Amino acid sequence: MGLKVWFLETRPQFLLLSVVLAFLGTSIAWYDGAFHLGYALLAFLGLLLAHISVNVLNDYFDYRSGIDLETKRTPFSGGSGILPATLLTPRQVFWLGMGSLLLAVPIGVYFIVVRGWLLLPLLLVAAASVLIYTPFMLKTRWPEWVAGLGLGTLPVLGAYFVQTTAYLPALVASIPSGILVHNLLLLNEFPDVQADGKANRKTLPIIMGKAKAGIVYSVLTIVVYLWIIGGVVVGRMPVFSLIALLTFPLAIKAIQGARKPEEMNHLVPAMANNVLVVLLTQFLLGIGYILAVVVG
Repeated sequence: MGLKVWFLETRPQFLLLSVVLAFLGTSIAWYDGAFHLGYALLAFLGLLLAHISVNVLNDYFDYRSGIDLETKRTPFSGGSGILPATLLTPRQVFWLGMGSLLLAVPIGVYFIVVRGWLLLPLLLVAAASVLIYTPFMLKTRWPEWVAGLGLGTLPVLGAYFVQTTAYLPALVASIPSGILVHNLLLLNEFPDVQADGKANRKTLPIIMGKAKAGIVYSVLTIVVYLWIIGGVVVGRMPVFSLIALLTFPLAIKAIQGARKPEEMNHLVPAMANNVLVVLLTQFLLGIGYILAVVVG
């Protein structure tokens, strides 16, 4: 058992999301005249640790529920495969997840002390999202919104707050992140419908059926781009934010696959395009805010 196994258990291919979330929140703050490199790096580290905790605890609870033994893995769903392969024990995985979350706590406490107690509610909601998402929220109807909030909107607002001690100016720009992460979870749930159903989960593809869930995915994806355009039109986002629309062709490809959820040869490429949409749209939004500062 080497470090590589522990590293793979964190599902590193998904951790790029933390990079773009922290980047976007910090870029918005820079646009609003606030930037502290130390705060930016520390906030990113805290977010990364929390994200690792989400990934690892999800693996742990999926294995304990038997889902990992039923699901068909894809590059984007089905867990890390570490526990079914007995490369780590459930106890080791549990403490990796909890340890990552506990390491993030001092960072949160530090920011509460130096940047203000108004950060506390956000951190409490984010921590709750980490701890209860897999064991509890997935058994309630429409659980994807929790992921969209806890690993989409809130991280952007948090990265902005540690720079500015405010939330409201970044709220409009943080909404696309929430929708995109919601959709990231949604589309990745399609291959796991049968296994998730046996564990009494109530994801949208289960409670609505894949066809209707594909429509929800498609509509929300379009909403992301309309929201960005609307944010620019009403003056809440800089015109350079429109650079994020460059990912729209990828979104169309993802939508086309989502509308054929029973055909894995269409669904898996759609999931790949969806990951690119999630990461690149937020990255380009951040670039748009930076360009607005540099170009003026």
